[in-house]
Amino acid sequence: MRYLSTRGGAERPGFCDILLEGLAPDGGLYLPEYYPKLDTQALESLRATYNTRGYAALAFEILSLYIDDIPKTDLKAICDKTYTQAVFGSPEITPLRACGEGVFVQALSNGPTLAFKDMAMQLLGNLFEYELARRGEELNILGATSGDTGSAAEYAMRGKKGIRVFMTSPNGRMSAFQQAQMFSLTDENIFNIAIEGVFDDCQDIVKAVSSDLVFKKRFKIGTVNSINWARLLAQVVYYFAGYFQAQKLFAPSAVSARVSFSVPSGNFGNVCAGHVARMMGLPIEQLVVATNENDVLDEFFKTGVYRVRNSASTFETSSPSMDISKASNFERFVFDLLARDGQATRALFEQGVAQDGYFDLSGHEAFKTQFAHFGFVSGKSTHAERLKTIASTLQAHDQLIDPHTADGLKVGREHLRPGGVMVVLETALPIKFSDTILEAVGQAPPRPAGFDGIEERPKRVIVMPANTQQVKDFMTEKCAL
Repeated sequence: MRYLSTRGGAERPGFCDILLEGLAPDGGLYLPEYYPKLDTQALESLRATYNTRGYAALAFEILSLYIDDIPKTDLKAICDKTYTQAVFGSPEITPLRACGEGVFVQALSNGPTLAFKDMAMQLLGNLFEYELARRGEELNILGATSGDTGSAAEYAMRGKKGIRVFMTSPNGRMSAFQQAQMFSLTDENIFNIAIEGVFDDCQDIVKAVSSDLVFKKRFKIGTVNSINWARLLAQVVYYFAGYFQAQKLFAPSAVSARVSFSVPSGNFGNVCAGHVARMMGLPIEQLVVATNENDVLDEFFKTGVYRVRNSASTFETSSPSMDISKASNFERFVFDLLARDGQATRALFEQGVAQDGYFDLSGHEAFKTQFAHFGFVSGKSTHAERLKTIASTLQAHDQLIDPHTADGLKVGREHLRPGGVMVVLETALPIKFSDTILEAVGQAPPRPAGFDGIEERPKRVIVMPANTQQVKDFMTEKCAL
């Protein structure tokens, strides 16, 4: 399997090269040259694998379709090491729980940092460590987080040989718990940088550094954000696991059950993994893009216009991990929508987004004729609506959910079709957003063991303006130590 850039670059690297590289040299995002197609027999084989051998075995089978430059015995060992009950809390790894007729929540937040990002980041950490050891190299990871990517990456990489992590985050825009998870780490290979701005400023810095090919090569810069294909690939697995569980619960004898997924969406990485699963042949009926008040994606899927917002126009909301107005992974879907035309995709993002701040596909033939083929629908949730969803879910189903999952639940229910199943992807545990939970239900969420007093621990973080050169200077200084 070789990989190509969404912006048409000529290089066709293998998996392990793009694992360590992140962004393509031309500024595009990597995708496989093709999506392996699974027929009914192949899907049934994967379902049997999951039902009899578990999540790690399912992960190995799916990853093997895209990774052919790691020996299969080694890849299997990495999957077995990553997806264990000890790390994720249950033998199913991502169990479903009923939340009303035809609605299920898929638990993705039982990993070390209590957020769905652990599902991919734990694998990514083990892949990095394996490949760096095999090459005898080091890697300096530069990332951006709106809340959960940072802690998941840092917990997955802390103490890993040959890896440093430089994590940018929007200063003061994460919950106190999220900040404490990251800033309280004292590992020598972890560096937290709070940027005076919003998440999009952090993401722009990561892309700018990654686009400086001389600097990137000199300091061996890699990424853990979902612009890294390996992370997105790891997320594809839980769509298969969720589908097979829903199929077993809802229509155990059916070859193809009517299952949809509702995905709280900011940077489009999570739902893009669902797009990949659907392109592979997993019979997903709908992919529901659920946004908060920062509704750039909802606007596109309803109108064909993709209009990014600047920092001043990006709302600070009670589902802060989705306070994003420039969705990096959206480029991957647009590339597929435009029949994988790299030059057309480059023009949209280099001229349309970077220069004009928007592009309009409403009149494009692909949007008018091909859009429905991909199964996307969308909606948004406001502060009042997510509070109402949190409160009603606790009252009706005795389940306490976090604000982002509430957005997914609210929008998912709006798109639930008669006789169908809606699987809502859980984003995080409620403790990470205790102020909003307290406002919604009048009581603080339960605190998992090991997290007592985390907000009061000493913090290790440096605050910087949204300046790429200052970040590069800081990295240069720390890499020289």
